[in-house]
Amino acid sequence: MNGIIETDVQTIEVALGERRYPVWIGRGLLHDSARWRARLRGRHALVVSNTTVAPLYLERLAQGLDGLQWSSFLLDDGEAHKSFANVGRALDALATLGATRDACVIALGGGVVGDLAGFAAACWMRGIDFIQMPTTLLAMVDSSVGGKTGVNLPAGKNLVGAFHQPRAVVADIDTLATLPEREYCAGLAEVVKGAAIGDADFFAWLETHADALAARDTAKVIEAIARKVRYKAGVVARDETEQGERALLNLGHTFGHALETAGRYTTLLHGEAVAIGMLLAARLSERLGMSGAPDSARLQHLLARLGLPVSMPTGSDPEQLLALMRLDKKNTAGTLRLILWRGIGRAQIVGGADEAAVLAVLREASAAASHPA
Repeated sequence: MNGIIETDVQTIEVALGERRYPVWIGRGLLHDSARWRARLRGRHALVVSNTTVAPLYLERLAQGLDGLQWSSFLLDDGEAHKSFANVGRALDALATLGATRDACVIALGGGVVGDLAGFAAACWMRGIDFIQMPTTLLAMVDSSVGGKTGVNLPAGKNLVGAFHQPRAVVADIDTLATLPEREYCAGLAEVVKGAAIGDADFFAWLETHADALAARDTAKVIEAIARKVRYKAGVVARDETEQGERALLNLGHTFGHALETAGRYTTLLHGEAVAIGMLLAARLSERLGMSGAPDSARLQHLLARLGLPVSMPTGSDPEQLLALMRLDKKNTAGTLRLILWRGIGRAQIVGGADEAAVLAVLREASAAASHPA
């Protein structure tokens, strides 16, 4: 990464009535303990990380915890480890630490770490503080902001969880330097998603700067993160617990979560599944007469330029995927509730979605994946 000095930090505030917390985006933030240490209110801290991230960044973080009673709990890397069993182990680590009501859980890692750490914090003594320190682009632009926490079940992704807002989000983009290319690209899917939902100008900006983003140009990466976080912060402020507008942030997720679950969380990264899911949602919108083919084509072209998959995994079973979609949390009264669109920047919640149309889109996509042009 290049082109920005460590003191150049963007601050975005997430305001939830009288509750507020900062999202800091910039370089050198893990070292900047004077900034984030003030968000810890007690003397106990548990750092939750994983076996990939901890060797790279735990020592850097630990320098800012001097004087506290703290310990670490490490997960194995991967979505498959976002489980109840590991929540139990994290809670055992808090018990061993002697964590009191003013303790803090610090999530150092990607979305899996953040979701699980936040859920453990929500459960311990009915809720203690936690701080998000995302180390992946996907976590920086999406999962670290907004207070969604949870774990997976064999039946589906994120079926168990809680809304539990962090005390702060510390997005140190220096950590992106060690992020594998595939995971970096997966994070860009969530950036595109924000623009596709409600900001056509941002979508056009992404098209203009796609090559710079793919090359990890620092200034463009920070701008993209800040614009996506600012948009999400506004949505969360208006609808914290997803009773209405916040559901729009799930564009592509009903399809994507089904693809992840069908692959047992090992075939696709979350961002890759969201990219494919957005395209499936766009094609369903076309089939239902809500949008036109040019918008779908622009979306597919941008995702491909950013190194993301634009077709389903070979061998995907449309009937299985539809069955998994029926378990999605957004569904109501036994009917599919999907996030579709009327073109770029105009997402819409659609209740009672036509399952025959959904299955037709899945079958077409499955056939295209098996017999590419």
